[in-house]
Amino acid sequence: MRTLLALLVVLLLGSAARAERLIVSVSNHRVTVTPNYSGEELVLFGSVEKDATTPADRTAYDLVVTVMGPRADMVTRRKERTFGIWINTDYRQFLQVPSYLALFANRPFDAITSPEIARRQQIGLNNVRLTQRVSGDFADVVPNDPFRSAFVRLRTERGLYREDPSAVTFLTPTLFRTGIPLPAEVPIGTYEVEIKLFANGALVTKTETAFEIVKVGFEQFVATTARQNGFVYGLATVAMALMTGWMASIVFRKD
Repeated sequence: MRTLLALLVVLLLGSAARAERLIVSVSNHRVTVTPNYSGEELVLFGSVEKDATTPADRTAYDLVVTVMGPRADMVTRRKERTFGIWINTDYRQFLQVPSYLALFANRPFDAITSPEIARRQQIGLNNVRLTQRVSGDFADVVPNDPFRSAFVRLRTERGLYREDPSAVTFLTPTLFRTGIPLPAEVPIGTYEVEIKLFANGALVTKTETAFEIVKVGFEQFVATTARQNGFVYGLATVAMALMTGWMASIVFRKD
């Protein structure tokens, strides 16, 4: 009985501490990629719902949105110029890291919360854990590690990693929106979206949603065939190459 009472008190205190909740949605939960797909921007919108236990003096909030695409193993290589030729001299393997990663907020990340909470909650690209294989071990490293910096820079240049501390807009004290840019080479799969609400530097509550990116038409056929039947995909690729060459010879054949 004493244990049950203690558990009830904990549950009551936990529910009382969560005085707000987030209601969110995205403009499109299913993005289709066609042969002429050139990119798109989704819109995440939502509201902060208060209840009777919300402190009366809590009128300002901060919001951090993290979007993560399908995870995969990736490699970053270091090249050096030797005798006039660029060659690979070293590499670092990144294990099950997001293929797409975006972090958005309504103001600078370091103004939202303390460095300790930012590291724990992975607020900002420098705080997101990117596990690597290092000398036979598995670990994340400091943000200025040359391989980590190069990996983030290369993904950022392709529009696949990004952070924007001014992307979230509060339309009213409790209504908000942000755009989620999706570049032309966006990876296919399920995307997880995590929304974290802060007040006075403390994490108040968080919620999650998701959307997926799928290929359709001939693009989907090629992707599915390549994944499920590599032999047939190889034969089809060779046949298409031969057909292209034959058609080109007809077009440019002299009379």
